[in-house]
Amino acid sequence: MSLNPVIDMLGRRLRLAVIGGGTGSFIGAMHRQSARRDDRYQIVTGIFSSDPAKSKKDALELGIESDRIYPDVKALLDGEASRKDGIDAVAIMTPNDSHFDYSMWALERGIDVICDKPMTNTLEEAEALHKKVQETGLVFCLTHNYTGYPMVRQAKAMVEAGELGTIRLVQVEYVQGGKADENKVFPAGYWKFDPARGGPSLVMGDIGSHAHNLTRFITGLEIDEVSAEIGAIVPNRLVHDFGGAMLRFNNGARGSFWVTQAAAGVENCLRIRVSGTKGSLEWMQEVPQALTFKPLGAPSQNRTPNGPGTLPLSARCTRLVAGHPEGFPDGFANIYSDAAEAIAARRAGKKADPLALYFPNSFDGLMGVRFVDSVVKSSNENGQWTKC
Repeated sequence: MSLNPVIDMLGRRLRLAVIGGGTGSFIGAMHRQSARRDDRYQIVTGIFSSDPAKSKKDALELGIESDRIYPDVKALLDGEASRKDGIDAVAIMTPNDSHFDYSMWALERGIDVICDKPMTNTLEEAEALHKKVQETGLVFCLTHNYTGYPMVRQAKAMVEAGELGTIRLVQVEYVQGGKADENKVFPAGYWKFDPARGGPSLVMGDIGSHAHNLTRFITGLEIDEVSAEIGAIVPNRLVHDFGGAMLRFNNGARGSFWVTQAAAGVENCLRIRVSGTKGSLEWMQEVPQALTFKPLGAPSQNRTPNGPGTLPLSARCTRLVAGHPEGFPDGFANIYSDAAEAIAARRAGKKADPLALYFPNSFDGLMGVRFVDSVVKSSNENGQWTKC
């Protein structure tokens, strides 16, 4: 692997525009840092707020040249599409209700897209967007960043290599406590509490989509049916803060799924256990460097980044020698770097390294929105088994 495959293919870094993530945004800073982590991108323009004055202020503070400061997203996309040195890709990190429009506008102008999850708020939008990606042949990357963690990649590679045998059981949970305090006051007009902007289920769109994507990524299986319940466990709350489901997979495996943002004291506990005919894997996001493998009839093993037994898919996204932990920013950066290689290869008319193509795409986004839609329908029917 070269030091910088993007520069190898294009002779320069990718020119990137950023939509959203201005002053005070945790996720905006994470996207920008991740794009720069492996020197694949140059951020040349952006819309950092729906308020043009705030956006201009942020752009100047981030070093954007004055001739690339635009009043709104359409002006940016039109302006960049008309430049000889226009952007190669746009990164979208805005409220959920704008993902569809901004992605479609970019694709219509021949611009590759990197988008925060969930891909869209509705299944109809997700189907239309996935169809557009297929028609254009452009790259669409969805930033389910946990699939960029080295030990998540290791888990997937071990499943693909047959080390677990046939998958029979999956347990996945994503538990947070940020919305546990019933007395906590959220800002007036908080977009995530508005179903029109945040989607039909807060907890499913916010973290349930991650748990679903992690399950599909590691196992390589699709969920056929769900029996679900979602709702609000905190009194007088009008948006969903918990969800649980039983899962039936397309190979006959069974699973359980549980997500909440109302578990007092819990920080960011995403964890998964996958069991097959030959053994089980266990991984937890709060201890990201440890992947536990429990083979049938043999002692438990602990796999670590760049440690013994590291497979190529994992080694590719591990920057440090064994014993040096990598986490959330690095996983995010791996998604950006893989997308960069795919974008550069498309623009150069070359083939990307197959190991660079494991980032979540529009099909993964469609399946995520379809899962949320099925969970909501099942819950509305008192947990009736519902096709995904």
